[in-house]
Amino acid sequence: MKISIVVLSWNSKKYISSCLDSIKKLDSDSAQVEVVVVDNDSSDGSAAFVKKKYPRFTLIESGSNLGYAAGNNVGIKHALDHESDFIWIVNPDIQLQPSSLVVFLKAADRHPQAGIFTPKIYFSPGYEFHSDRYTKDELGKVIWSAGGLIDWANLITSHRGVDEVDIGQYNSDLVVDFATGASIFLRQGVLTKVGLINPQYYLYYEENDLCQRARKAGFKIIYVPDSVAWHANAQAAGIGSTLQDYYISRNRLLFGLRWAPLRTKIALIKESLKLLFTGRPWQRRGVLDFYLMNFGPGSYK
Repeated sequence: MKISIVVLSWNSKKYISSCLDSIKKLDSDSAQVEVVVVDNDSSDGSAAFVKKKYPRFTLIESGSNLGYAAGNNVGIKHALDHESDFIWIVNPDIQLQPSSLVVFLKAADRHPQAGIFTPKIYFSPGYEFHSDRYTKDELGKVIWSAGGLIDWANLITSHRGVDEVDIGQYNSDLVVDFATGASIFLRQGVLTKVGLINPQYYLYYEENDLCQRARKAGFKIIYVPDSVAWHANAQAAGIGSTLQDYYISRNRLLFGLRWAPLRTKIALIKESLKLLFTGRPWQRRGVLDFYLMNFGPGSYK
């Protein structure tokens, strides 16, 4: 059995070592593991750093910033070409528990009908949204995601358990609506059946679109609590940034008008027209670009 772990890097030299070092410590049992680092045209020396410090990992330089979707597709294509059975997309601001890979493989045996698996993810200590709420002993046990949920009536996506201290309340396998792209474990068969990540999204909602295509094709998405990771949240994008304003505003429309119920689609259009005049500058541009069908990287600079 072969597993390819794909890590997409963009100017992540300062923090990618924590991720790659945790990957080196993974228990793999008898599985063959290849680590593929795709450098998305970093300007901070990330590619040279990875090549020197992690010579056994496969480094692919994209040549331009392809965004999350097309950038990860470079690694996915490599994995498929090399006949990997599972592909694990891991963000460079994620750290993995050593047992997390073996746990995923056992979950895949338990759930043969599932094609996508998502772990329990904690905030890395100090990266919580509300760090002043927690005691020192609780840091590292604050949940970032225990599986993804979608409120289809309002098209609001959320992470189950976010901001809660883990006391075992999410310790059972569960079918969920989507898996976060920060750490998403996929059967090869999902990608060969439904295709790669849609590059129209560039950044945000792309993994959710992939999950909905997988669900439509009959695959279940399973939250696996014993596979554990920690997330130093949004180091590349920044919380509440203009980048988020643009891509979330544009891509929520793209996603919603493909997958939401009719009533929600009508509400989304009304909401977008209001946002076009009253939103923040990059929200307005995101909405405009949706209607102009300016996808991929779009207008954001």
